[in-house]
Formats: sequence, C-alpha cells, structure tokens
Amino acid sequence: MRWIALALTIFWSAGLALAQPVATRVLVLKSERRMEILSGGTIVKTYPIALGGSPVGHKEKEGDGRTPEGNYVLDWRNARSGYHLSMHVSYPGPSDTARARAAGEDPGGMIMIHGQRNYFGWLGSLTQWFDWTDGCIAVTNPEMDEIWALVPDGTPIEIRP
Repeated sequence: MRWIALALTIFWSAGLALAQPVATRVLVLKSERRMEILSGGTIVKTYPIALGGSPVGHKEKEGDGRTPEGNYVLDWRNARSGYHLSMHVSYPGPSDTARARAAGEDPGGMIMIHGQRNYFGWLGSLTQWFDWTDGCIAVTNPEMDEIWALVPDGTPIEIRP
C-alpha cells in the first residue's frame, strides 16, 4: 500500500511540474518596482523588485547605479554567481554602446536578475524595501528560485521606466 501511495505522489508531483507554464516574456516596471512573468498574454507571476541605487532614467554608463530601460533578452544564467542565482540581461545593446561611445563613456554591463548576496538571503525581506543594486534587478531567494524555473534562456525582457 505504501508503494502505491508513493508512486501516486511521485506521479502527481511530476504532473504538476509539467503543468508549470513557461515564460514567453518578462516585463519590468521600474517606477512600480514590479516584475511580471508572462506566458502568452497572461501574467503568470508578479514580484516586487529592488533596482539600482539611482533608478530613475536609462543606464548611461558604468557605475551610474541605474537599471537600463528598453527591450533586451535574458540570454544566459549563472548558478554560481555571488548572488543567489542570476540571469543576464543582454544590456548593452548596439544603441546603448553607440550612445556611451559618443559620450566617451563605458556603457557598463553585467546587468542581472538575481536573488540576495550569497549568505545574506535571510535579509531578503528587509533589503527589498529599498534600491540597493548597482543596476541589477533583485528579488528574494525563494522568488529567484521560481523565476529560474519559469524563465528559459532567450526570453525577451522589456524594462519600462
């Protein structure tokens, strides 16, 4: 009888995992400090976010503390980053690079969606109350685990003011 119950539990759990939607788009609303995961036209999950220390405006150069705005792609991920998981935003794009070059600046890079700094995940509920990154998009570690599972590499991300 225990084997049947175990088999049913495994089967049911596997079925739930298969039923999980796959993201087709990520939308970040900087002014609302919100990120939405969409599958088709349906919002699957919504997360509160923390941004760069100077969140207003588009990222112009390395070290400005801004989170970029525009259309990018989540093009690769790092399970061993200095933060709890991270997914790379394809910033800078060609127009970002051209604009920075014209101004004689470095556009910066390594903009990620990530969890809390490693070993400080327990502070997540506190740190999400203010903008603390260098331009990245931060969520709590449990939220990052969900995002990691929902969002495949190659997913478009739109970051709005």
